[in-house]
Amino acid sequence: MSECLEGLVVKAQSGFFTVHTEAGDYVCRLRGRLKQEWLDTDLVAVGDRVCISVIDEGKGMIEEIAERERALSRLAPLAGGRGSRRGDRKGYLAEREQVIVANPDQAVFVLACARPAPSLRMLDRLLVGAELQRIPPLVCVNKVDLVDDVAAKALFGVYEEIGYSVLYTSAVTGEGVEVLRDRLQGKISALMGPSGVGKTSLLNAMQPELGLRVKEVSEATEKGRHATVVPQLVSLDAGGWVADTPGIRALAFFDVDPEELDAYFPDIARWVPDCRFSDCTHTVEPGCAVQQAVMEGEVDDHRYESYVRLREEHQKLADMYWWGIQE
Repeated sequence: MSECLEGLVVKAQSGFFTVHTEAGDYVCRLRGRLKQEWLDTDLVAVGDRVCISVIDEGKGMIEEIAERERALSRLAPLAGGRGSRRGDRKGYLAEREQVIVANPDQAVFVLACARPAPSLRMLDRLLVGAELQRIPPLVCVNKVDLVDDVAAKALFGVYEEIGYSVLYTSAVTGEGVEVLRDRLQGKISALMGPSGVGKTSLLNAMQPELGLRVKEVSEATEKGRHATVVPQLVSLDAGGWVADTPGIRALAFFDVDPEELDAYFPDIARWVPDCRFSDCTHTVEPGCAVQQAVMEGEVDDHRYESYVRLREEHQKLADMYWWGIQE
């Protein structure tokens, strides 16, 4: 066997993986001995570190896969599954993890100050997903040229107070563009955000035609079957990679119970030990330190409302799961 080359998977499509190495890019297949009959996650995904053997010019075989440190994932229902909860041996509510980007160094959540108006509830959901999957988040607030500093801080200042990194940018004026370039340099960054927030313009301002390249990749993948969509890593001139992650509405919390949800809201989690009851849901119980913190302004109202809604959502999923088992 030829010498093994270490590389990064930058594209995955129909069983073929493009691996970037110091010797160039190779389109690879997976060695048969690595394939398994059943996995509850993708064996290889964009962002994985692998070792390959070269079998021809520009072609290779993946021989080894490095252990995955973290992953940006979503639920992918299995054939025959009827829902989105794991573990039912009868075949009810089957699921598996679909890895969108493996080993991201950060998730960059891009929202606009205006046009479109920012959905803070969506941002809260994304931040919980980042907390759950142990991915450092960066909140990128774009289009600050459309509002004044006071209005921007009024919308997003609470996230800075919680401890999240918040970067204010404008592709029009150039504000924050250099800082964003520095934050992406040398890292694998998963870019997320709704349409119209100015991701393409922002990336183009940071590196000419970068946003157009990312957009072309994103549009090409979204034309395929939704269940098999995976992004492609696009290289940065200064070093590093960026991926525009499709399927933002389908991003789900993989295998999380409603009782665990408060741990993924840092501003709420700090008050949980002071609750009277150890199984407090922070919604109706007397002696709840979280509710008291909300009333005293220590926890932001909209953040608390996001927690309550997400907990109700996951409680319904949990109830569906248990009813399925009992049938």
